Amino acid sequence: MSRFYFPDTIQTHQDYALPDAAAHHAARVLRLNVGDHITLFNGTGEEYAASITFIDKRNVNVHIESCQNTSRESPLKTTLVQGISSGDRMDYTLQKAVELGVTHIQPVSCARSVVKLNDERADKRRIHWQNLVISACEQCGRNTVPQVAPVMSLNAWLNLPSTSQLRLLFAPDAEHTLHTLAAPTGPIELLAGPEGGFTPDEYQAALATQHTAIRLGPRVLRTETAALAALSAMQTLWGDF
Repeated sequence: MSRFYFPDTIQTHQDYALPDAAAHHAARVLRLNVGDHITLFNGTGEEYAASITFIDKRNVNVHIESCQNTSRESPLKTTLVQGISSGDRMDYTLQKAVELGVTHIQPVSCARSVVKLNDERADKRRIHWQNLVISACEQCGRNTVPQVAPVMSLNAWLNLPSTSQLRLLFAPDAEHTLHTLAAPTGPIELLAGPEGGFTPDEYQAALATQHTAIRLGPRVLRTETAALAALSAMQTLWGDF
């Protein structure tokens, strides 16, 4: 059943007009019709069964029939701290991280990040990434939308206090692997570098802030692969796979 994000309060037995982007997708891409059943969610954890009561090329009206509190969230509370990578690589990483259950996303600019964002561009990219996260939730069935935080420098982020029980850092020559770590019972932070990896200074700064370096096998993984491989392994070892 088609799912659409509706960024507002939803009440059962009420009628609503879908937002422009959702209406366009329903009418012009999916070619839905009056009477078709869809699902709405607004990011608070519930999902709403609805039926289309009116549709044309630009407008779609729906009637809310029922509400269910359906959770598809991972038992792992994981923040992905991702070094900004270029274009499609960053988009791919964030989209798949949402499918794999990440709960929060913090983009960070690193010394070796190919993409350099000023304040205006950084805000535009954050909005783009948030919309991408919403689309990923529509696709994968999540009813809670992970938030993409404003871009920060890696050094600024490392200086913030953290309540996470486990802070992980990727390093090809690290002593530890996920198998050598005890299963966490609290929040996790996963720090992944950009295309060129971390500089020695960034690596040491992360270790100084209680990050544990782990390796993901004997092969060097690309930036768009590392975090997703780790999330998949974590879900297998400690989560809901």
